[in-house]
Amino acid sequence: MPSRWADMRHAARATTRPVSLPGHRAPAAGFEEPFAMLATCHDRVERMLNLQGKLQQHLLDKGCDEPARQAARDVMRYFDIAAPLHHQDEELHVFPPLLAGPDAALRALVQRLMQDHRQMEHAWAETRRTLLAIAEGAESGWMPLTPAQAEALNQFAALYQQHLADEDRVVYPAARDNLSPAALAAMSEDMMQRRGVASKK
Repeated sequence: MPSRWADMRHAARATTRPVSLPGHRAPAAGFEEPFAMLATCHDRVERMLNLQGKLQQHLLDKGCDEPARQAARDVMRYFDIAAPLHHQDEELHVFPPLLAGPDAALRALVQRLMQDHRQMEHAWAETRRTLLAIAEGAESGWMPLTPAQAEALNQFAALYQQHLADEDRVVYPAARDNLSPAALAAMSEDMMQRRGVASKK
């Protein structure tokens, strides 16, 4: 009978399938509704961060076994490839119309979200080093995460909490209302091109 850990890893990996990864082909379906695709990306971010949290507990309970190493690789793959593309989607298509708009509070929020992206990029470098140590670790001689390593993982996850909520509740609805059908179509086309997904046109 599969373990809860195996079920959790399988579910987390399954969420990455629509994203173009090495050796995978992402389907064009989904990009036709770009804001639905952005929301789906947020769900994947949350699942990957949840996997990262489960990984930390697994290391305490079981050590650095193969499921732990695979989970670390899964998280790295997502945040190395899919997450940067998602941030580009936002900075190319979602944020500009709001920054050009008349709502000062909304402009300030978008500027803060852009700053969040820079902080996430910086935090990811340290987080990735910790995950890489796990991915390349061996069961024999494995040492628990240091407080600094655990803090790197926790800080990276914490950066996303308010960020995702502000985008889902405020920024995405406002941007959707500001974009014309033609702009939405161009957004969809660009998202597909940058992921190597063929357009259905």
